[in-house]
Amino acid sequence: MNIKEAWANVGGLSKPSKMPGYGYGLSAFECDTGSKLRLIKNSTCSMCYALKGRYTFKGVKAAHANRLESITKDTWVDDMVLLIKHYGKKVPYFRWHDSGDIQSLDHFKKIVAVAMATPGIKHWLPTREAGILKTFYKQGGSLPGNLAVRVSATMIDGKPHSNVGLTSTVHKDSKAIGYSCPANKQGNSCGSCRGCWNINIENVSYAAH
Repeated sequence: MNIKEAWANVGGLSKPSKMPGYGYGLSAFECDTGSKLRLIKNSTCSMCYALKGRYTFKGVKAAHANRLESITKDTWVDDMVLLIKHYGKKVPYFRWHDSGDIQSLDHFKKIVAVAMATPGIKHWLPTREAGILKTFYKQGGSLPGNLAVRVSATMIDGKPHSNVGLTSTVHKDSKAIGYSCPANKQGNSCGSCRGCWNINIENVSYAAH
């Protein structure tokens, strides 16, 4: 297996402009919990950026469709490991789901397997699928130290989820809870900040935008 073949097999990676390194995205229209939340006023999904702009471009939609289909392939974990190791050589930080979310428990277990096989890379996975994560833990699953899974709050200015591990919130009219993401003060960019990937930061709070 070479890089070109692996790229074709998984539908490629994404390159979020505000973040260090590479990422991976699926269509936000395929979100389970998110599809319900975006219909609720003031939910953290009600102003989803991944349903507009460049995410509506034909090429992006095609890539998302290819990635969604590829998840069930037997080679998916090996392909992702090869790509992440290759593209993470210079910047060892990877963002899961700059759009979209976990599709199933099996999908999540595969992501964990990828993280375990790439110990030199820091992984960050934001998700609204708290139920999948709880089931994973109930079945005896554990996360490697290089994977920060953050369960996103349901409502803007709402409290973080409990009993799910790391979390994130969105603040608008209230104060930030825990660590406040500095992106809105530095050109909507991570800059030198790596708070989202830091497993020692319990909650990251993002300014609504």
